[in-house]
This record gives sequence, structure tokens and C-alpha cells, in this order.
Amino acid sequence: MKRVFGVKKDKEPPPSINDASDRINKRGETVDEKIKRLDVELSRYKEQIKKTRPGPAQEAVKARAMRVLKQKRMYEGQRDMLYNQTFNLDQVSFASEGIKDAQQTMSALKSANKELKGMMKTVKIQDIDNLQDEMMDLMDVSSEIQESLGRSYSVPDDIDEDDLMGELDALEADMGTEADGVPSYLQPDTESNLDSELNLPSAPTGQAAVPAGRSNAQAEDELGLPTVPRASLRG
Repeated sequence: MKRVFGVKKDKEPPPSINDASDRINKRGETVDEKIKRLDVELSRYKEQIKKTRPGPAQEAVKARAMRVLKQKRMYEGQRDMLYNQTFNLDQVSFASEGIKDAQQTMSALKSANKELKGMMKTVKIQDIDNLQDEMMDLMDVSSEIQESLGRSYSVPDDIDEDDLMGELDALEADMGTEADGVPSYLQPDTESNLDSELNLPSAPTGQAAVPAGRSNAQAEDELGLPTVPRASLRG
């Protein structure tokens, strides 16, 4: 059967935008090369026209230059057309890429939305409110515990504001009557010279005075004490 009817050929896939754009760009490069060659030829003819005297020879050079110039204009028109096609393809490619980005964004948003819904099922607002209420109760209990533990046992609790202000007023009056504004019980103690006030005689120095005309019968050592007599042994 294949020999009779033949084999159906598979259709080639249509060219993509990038393939078409690459092909047109190559054609444009080829046209640019031709325009450059024609520019070089026109420059040569221009120099020949300057060096040739007016006449048939100069007219012949001008005719060849006109022919080259027409070819250049034709290639320039083709190049402009190719540039316009490339610009259109670039716009279509940009729009196509934008649509692909939008599709990927929508797919990502759908996936994130599905995942978020699954997570929200495990988190309930009522549970969060109950947790916050429990935390507030625990903080209140903790504050009461700290206040109870920080209570002082020796400070009386029956002192009111009037008693405090009366105490401060009395302290201020006491400081105003003392020297330099300092109460007497806060000033340093100064010892008085009792000996000068009582006019008492000075204490003895430890060495008795010897009357005049009387010699000391006992010798004294270097410390001023009487020496002890030594006994002598006779044989």
C-alpha cells in the first residue's frame, strides 16, 4: 500500500519568531555589504569626475556613477523593508514573551493560593484569640507573683501622703536652724579639750625631782631606774 499511495510526509513545524528574525537579519547584513561596496565604487567615480575634463569621457563616468547610485538606492529600500520586518518580529516576540511571563505568573499565583488555603485550614482565628487571652492571664499572674515577692516586711503600710509631707516639712525646718543647713545629728563630732577647760596640772614624767644639796644615794641605769646592789663573796 505504501508503494501504491506513497507515504504521507510529515508537515514541517512553522518557523518560530526567532528563526524568522535571524533569517531577516542575515539578509539585512548581506544587503549592507552590497551597499558598502557600491559606496566604494561611487567614491572612485567621484574622483574620476573631478580629474576628467568636461566632455564625452566625463559624461560616461557620470553615467556609470548614476547606474551605481540607482543600485544603491534599490538596496537601501530593501534594507529599510528588512529593518521594518525585523522591528515587527521583535514586537511580536516581546508580546509573546510577555504572555508567557503572565502565564507563569498566573501558575505561580494559583500554586501559592492553593498552598495558602491549605495552611489557613490549620490556623484558626479563634485559636489565636484564645492563645492571646491565655498569654495575658499568664502575664497578669506573673506580675502578681513578682509584686508579692518584692513586698517589704519592715516598711509600715499605714503611712499616708499627709504624714509624708509633715515629715518633709519638719526635716526642712530642722535643716534651716542648723549651721550650713545640715542637722546636728549629721554633723561630725568635735572633741573638746577637757584639760584646758578644767585647768588640770600636767602628768608627771616618771622621774622624781632631787632636792638641792642632796646627792642621789643610788646609781641609776641608762633607763633612769635605780640599780640593784650586787653581793660580793669573800673568801
